[in-house]
Amino acid sequence: MPENLTRREFFKEMGVLGTAAATGPFLLGADEKLPSNKRPGWIKEIDKPTVEIDWEVMKRHDASITGFNPKFYGDKLDKLKEIDKTNEQSRLEKGTPGWDLKAHAVAAGWGHGFANLSLAESQFIGPEGRFNPEDRGVSKWKGTPEEAAELVTAAMRYYGASSVGFVKLEPGTTEKLLYANDGDRKIIEYSSAHSEPTETETHRYLPQDCRTAIVFTVQMSRELWRRAPTELGGSVSSMGYEIGGLVQARTQMFLKTLGYQAPGEYRRNALGTAPGMAVMAGLGEMARYNRLITPEYGPVVRVFKLLTNLDIAPTKPIDAGLMNFCRTCKKCAEMCPSKALSMDEEPSWETTGEWNNPGIKAWYDDGVKCRSYWYEVGTGCGICFAYCPFSEKNLAGLHKLQGWAAGNLPVLNSTLRTLDDFLYTPNWETLGQPMKDPEDWYKLDMPEYGIDTTRGKIHGDLG
Repeated sequence: MPENLTRREFFKEMGVLGTAAATGPFLLGADEKLPSNKRPGWIKEIDKPTVEIDWEVMKRHDASITGFNPKFYGDKLDKLKEIDKTNEQSRLEKGTPGWDLKAHAVAAGWGHGFANLSLAESQFIGPEGRFNPEDRGVSKWKGTPEEAAELVTAAMRYYGASSVGFVKLEPGTTEKLLYANDGDRKIIEYSSAHSEPTETETHRYLPQDCRTAIVFTVQMSRELWRRAPTELGGSVSSMGYEIGGLVQARTQMFLKTLGYQAPGEYRRNALGTAPGMAVMAGLGEMARYNRLITPEYGPVVRVFKLLTNLDIAPTKPIDAGLMNFCRTCKKCAEMCPSKALSMDEEPSWETTGEWNNPGIKAWYDDGVKCRSYWYEVGTGCGICFAYCPFSEKNLAGLHKLQGWAAGNLPVLNSTLRTLDDFLYTPNWETLGQPMKDPEDWYKLDMPEYGIDTTRGKIHGDLG
């Protein structure tokens, strides 16, 4: 286990931590009397996100240019695919825990359900049918932007979203968070010639008034992430995407029934940049792993987005001390088997490859190194998520204090990191191995979907 502090320094700061633990509840008391839909007071709303953005430099990204694009691998791709196939078959035949037939069966189940609803000819356009209010003999729903935000959030939480935020897409700035080309090379374009979302062989056209982006997260199972990288652990990400597809389809039907348009993602990770929209919507901050980190769930979420012409009050970016925590922590980068994450203390404007979109000051990841390791290990990885200190929620009091300290006492960041090492990283030397035994997962008494939905944003409970 790496030493961030000397023993004397550690116990000295533990004294400060103990004082914070004693006084924290008094500082939190006022927040816990707020209505249940308010977040704790250390999560501060701000006008600009904690990650620096240069809108002049940023451009709308081509979503087909990612670290997964075959052009970045050259002659190595066929070899990597063969390694992937050989390793997967070998582990299956040997009955390797996390890779055996049981694990494959669990992973196979996530892709079957109703995410591709039969009523939806196009997931971009959404369900078709008698949903508009005129067909029912009434006028479309009308309310203030604030009432719309409340209504949409309540409905989407009911449909399965963990947190919900809203961003106004303005030309020259936040509109650049939309992809220029979607993942299948279709151009996304606002058009005055189209009053409804329209999809052709080459374009996905957006009406000019569809300027509100609805951004939401879906929480994933932390216990399964701790079994990554295995076939069993890899299923949790795919399951999250499936649930997100269901939430989108339900929300599209909901908005159309109210009388509004709702173009969405035609598949996972489409339409626009997920971390960027989520940061601007205040769902979290940018982290060292160049993804979203949230106060409620850490990085263990999938992010989704759809658009609407319903006028919804935007939510603001937040500062919960999370990006600042990443400056000193570095645990995800230290545990990354492929060394694809930056170890620099400060974020940078310099990108690491054309799969990264310029214009933000971030810790850019090496997507090709990351994806190459996926081929070698035979599934998605996710170790950076599993080992993030904000992924741990077992000790409720400690992690409520951790959230408060990150937002109010950044001097304790290194101590909190060391404490996380002590409590949660007993097998530090087994780089690239699952954090927990995959076989133990089958014995757990897990809640529905493997997540505790009573925790998080709505209740202000970060424990």
